[in-house]
Amino acid sequence: MSDRRSTPRPADTKPAVIECKAGDYYWCACGFSSNQPFCDGTHREKSELHSHNFTLEEDKSVALCMCKHTKNKPFCDGSHKHVEAE
Repeated sequence: MSDRRSTPRPADTKPAVIECKAGDYYWCACGFSSNQPFCDGTHREKSELHSHNFTLEEDKSVALCMCKHTKNKPFCDGSHKHVEAE
């Protein structure tokens, strides 16, 4: 049995495709944020996982992972095809 505090909670079974401005972002890695796919600090209370900081050098559309199992954090790599949402 896996430890729930160290296992990400899938927020969805498809990526969030978002138009983002250039700048710094904090992607939710635990799945508990109420501001998906971005971190709202909830991991401090519910998880041992931490947010993942990333920087975009230019405005662009990105597909951010919502299943939280990507190997290419924070971007979707198709892992959601093998993950069930809770």
